[in-house]
Amino acid sequence: MTAVIRNIDVFKAMEIWAPKHLAYDWDNVGLQLGSFHKPVEKVMVSLDVLESTVEEAIDNNVDLIIAHHPLLFKSIKQLNVDTAKGRIIQKLLQHDISVYASHTNLDAANGGVNDMLCDLLGIQKREIMDNNYTEKLVKIAVFVPHKHANDVRDAMSKQGAGHIGDYSHCTFQSPGQGTFKPLDGTNPYMGTQGEVAFVDEVKIETIIPAAKQMPVLDAIIDAHPYEEVAYDIYPVENSGVTYGIGRVGTLAEKITLEELCDRVKTAFAVQNARVTGDLAKEVKQVAVLGGSGEKYISRAKQMGADVYITGDMTFHAAQDAQAMGLSVIDPGHHVEKVMKEYTKTYLESHFTGKEIKVIVSKANTDPFQFI
Repeated sequence: MTAVIRNIDVFKAMEIWAPKHLAYDWDNVGLQLGSFHKPVEKVMVSLDVLESTVEEAIDNNVDLIIAHHPLLFKSIKQLNVDTAKGRIIQKLLQHDISVYASHTNLDAANGGVNDMLCDLLGIQKREIMDNNYTEKLVKIAVFVPHKHANDVRDAMSKQGAGHIGDYSHCTFQSPGQGTFKPLDGTNPYMGTQGEVAFVDEVKIETIIPAAKQMPVLDAIIDAHPYEEVAYDIYPVENSGVTYGIGRVGTLAEKITLEELCDRVKTAFAVQNARVTGDLAKEVKQVAVLGGSGEKYISRAKQMGADVYITGDMTFHAAQDAQAMGLSVIDPGHHVEKVMKEYTKTYLESHFTGKEIKVIVSKANTDPFQFI
């Protein structure tokens, strides 16, 4: 019998990729409306949750919307269904559609929105513009019989233990002998009640992000043959992976600012882009920040960027960038729509072989048009 997929299973999948603790403290990510436990057969990925998005979800019998921009960003003091926000919430509740948001945590995540934008532009050797989270690490050591060592190690690795750079399954193991005495009421995997057992075991130890401690422990316990699993956890001073929004990297070769504008329009499927600076100037070092990034112009310049690609650039901020010799390309906030196809692909890969369908919203939520 096929296992039922519930909303919480999809939320957990998203949080493997973009953990909620990567979000800025002013943000509102996670479940916005609905239930953790509702069965889900169809998911729709959208940039925004507007009335057009909700109507599209209703027409497609969607159970869950995964959005980038939160439906509930500011607190609501009344639920007035005569307003646009009220109507959206009313329709979602009437049709039992849940909404989940992955916002600045998806911006900061490895492979998240800013990396998607860089991928499409061919930007390499990337650095983070604004570091907002560094993982705390712990070391875990578990004692397991020899013949179960591989199973336990694999289970740990699948939950994020022993990942160092581009390597997984990074552990150290040492042989030893464990002892235990099963007491009344036990059902030991090996040994006899009332007698001390001596068992040849392996000690597997590795580094894990502190945020993944509980999933790793659960995986160890599920894979381990013993009723009671022996393990140690202790803090370490090693620095974990740093996450943040924005990226600064290089193009494969120098191109003119005008050529980069054309590349931006093609890559992000936009008809127009605002630009400051000399269009004939050659650029190679590029800063990218999806969404509204004008407050990071100084940081982009400090990191050596020739040009900064971001949305919602205001008049005086553009003047400031121009004065410091930093060109700006503003293709709009809406280019974050790239997250829709990437998220669809990720969820389909995560739930391969499961009874769940993922679609991408086709509703146009960009409020601007050019005439």
